[in-house]
Amino acid sequence: MRLWLPKIRWSWSLPATFILFFVAAGAPFPFGSTNDLSITFWCLCLGIAVIFAPTRDLRTHHLWLLAGIGVIVAAYAFVLHEQLSDHPWVAPFQPIWKQASDLLGVPIAPSASIVKNEAFFALGAPLANILAIVLGITVCADRTRARRLLWVIAISGAAYALYGVASFLIEPTMILWRDKTAYLGSVTGTFINRNTAAAYFGSAAVIWMLLFQEDVRRRLPERHIEWRPLSLDLRAIPPKEILPQLACFLICLMAMFMTGSRAGVGLSLLAMIVAFTLFLRKDLPPRTGIWISLGAGLAVALGLLQLLGGRVSSRFDSQGLVDEGRVEAWKSTLRIVADNPWFGTGMGTFRWAFPPYRSPSISISGIWDFAHSTPLELASEVGIPMALVVALGWAIMLLVLARGVFGRRRDVIIPLSAAATATLSLLHSCLDFTLQVPGYSIPFFALFGAGLAQSFSSRKGRASADGSATAPRESSATVAQPCAASPGFTKRSRLKQLLRLQSF
Repeated sequence: MRLWLPKIRWSWSLPATFILFFVAAGAPFPFGSTNDLSITFWCLCLGIAVIFAPTRDLRTHHLWLLAGIGVIVAAYAFVLHEQLSDHPWVAPFQPIWKQASDLLGVPIAPSASIVKNEAFFALGAPLANILAIVLGITVCADRTRARRLLWVIAISGAAYALYGVASFLIEPTMILWRDKTAYLGSVTGTFINRNTAAAYFGSAAVIWMLLFQEDVRRRLPERHIEWRPLSLDLRAIPPKEILPQLACFLICLMAMFMTGSRAGVGLSLLAMIVAFTLFLRKDLPPRTGIWISLGAGLAVALGLLQLLGGRVSSRFDSQGLVDEGRVEAWKSTLRIVADNPWFGTGMGTFRWAFPPYRSPSISISGIWDFAHSTPLELASEVGIPMALVVALGWAIMLLVLARGVFGRRRDVIIPLSAAATATLSLLHSCLDFTLQVPGYSIPFFALFGAGLAQSFSSRKGRASADGSATAPRESSATVAQPCAASPGFTKRSRLKQLLRLQSF
């Protein structure tokens, strides 16, 4: 008896695809990948994947996106040169070095950074994010690989959420194999900070909600959603075919609420409401449908906050959206920016730059390693011009994703998932440091790249294996309609034409 084995066709895209999926699923595991060893390992993996990244599916739009990323990389390289060089081209030296030299009575080589060479060691996380988004664009220019990446992030997110809930119920004082020293009353999964965990579980819940919506919508009749027959249509769907997506969504949702994070839960629920409405915008009744969906989503979110988010609601009641300490920290960071507007204090130097500017209204306990606002911290470390370049890149990315959401007919779930999670992470990073945690940023920057790659129409024909251009397949409705309008078109010829189209 011969054992039949499927032939696996080797492709240069396989190594890059496998590494991208491995990194997207594994980055959250080692405590959010916040240590230098983990970041170095992921940069090495992503760098190898970039070498094998496929380019045959790239089109002109993708090349423009990569060129824009190249501009940001060049700007980063210029700022790094100024902060690391002993002879910067235009950046002034920090006055702290002259003061130290005068106090010690010995000559000290000055620098444009308040901590020498720290910018080099702080380069790992931004480099990993850049490599992830570049791989997301190149690997996921193919729609099949883009969908697989979406599933990889969704499944890994549900697995981490399940682990977080289980570990909290079994042994809440441990994170993996380490003792849990903070947030003992909150689910953090494999992350150390509950706010980052809430954003991660909330982003995974957004993806699972959209996957569930897409599956359900595919099984409903092709018409505008009508409220009365909708229950009958839903009852006709076999439960076993949609229950796995629903279960994963509920697991991520439960883990998100159990973190107790105010901003993470609130912004995640907002992202779900908007993503749910945008996905169904063409199927909702005209005029009032969108408003009804938004209102119903808001009512459901408030109900969930009362049922599952008791700790979140109590923190909203007692502390509001943000506490006073963060507001004072933001004011202190703004003073750092005002004193170092052009090149900042140096990448990765916030913990050393903050103490002289620390507001007396902030409690004296604890060390502020982060500004709890990524845009402000970025401006304080690299200067206002570089921060504006990054902000412009984010604005262009969101515009391209919006184009994909409103322009694509097929696979709209990919740019919509990227747009929803990008907006969620950006807004949350204005109140915290979510995007500064590689365990969150690496997989979702890869998803942003996939969303960008799939934000352009693929209706143009592709080149076939022999080099000849192949025309896109048109739908039966598109082809049959002009035939039906032609003179002398009989019922029998219409039937033959439809049968011929269905045989394609």
